[in-house]
Amino acid sequence: MAKGFRGGMGMGGNMSQVMAQAQRMQRQIEMAQAEIQEMRFTGTAGGELVKVVVTGKHQIESVEIAKDVVDPEDIEGLQDLIIAAANQALAQIDKTNQERIGSITGGMKMPF
Repeated sequence: MAKGFRGGMGMGGNMSQVMAQAQRMQRQIEMAQAEIQEMRFTGTAGGELVKVVVTGKHQIESVEIAKDVVDPEDIEGLQDLIIAAANQALAQIDKTNQERIGSITGGMKMPF
């Protein structure tokens, strides 16, 4: 046996603790992700003239557009506002995911 190598259960016991902790973290992450999927995120643009609500599953749930912003001569401007509001809501999902997962993993990057 190599000098300094103890063998036995010492290393295996430690490894099983690490694996158990990783499994706990994975369950916590899965629970956090499930909670986020049930949440709603709101993005606004144009001083809240356009409002987009997105689910945590990245699906648009509703779009509200104030009459004041509807100009048949400027459809592109309205489209830009809708895109900006939707992107803001989607960014909130990503931020919430990072915060929740980061609080579980301590900022450590996880492969799942």
